Amino acid sequence: MAHFAALLEMKDASKNQTYRQAHLNYLDKLKEQGKVFAKGPFGDGSGGMVIYVADSMEEARQLAENDPYVVEGVRHLNLREWKI
Repeated sequence: MAHFAALLEMKDASKNQTYRQAHLNYLDKLKEQGKVFAKGPFGDGSGGMVIYVADSMEEARQLAENDPYVVEGVRHLNLREWKI
């Protein structure tokens, strides 16, 4: 298992509150499955970060791209492997 940092930079702040609960529900479900190590917003309101736990970059990308914030165009995804 490896860790992957999903930097979720704000793309459309007008949609943020609309999709916030779906985003949080999605991440909570993945956390229960052991697929989320940590998550949280940036202090300046510019977005947030999720640390996924996955077997590969492909799996991490699938998890990150299915986040409602990414699907609905609220946030821009920048995914990188994180050597913890």
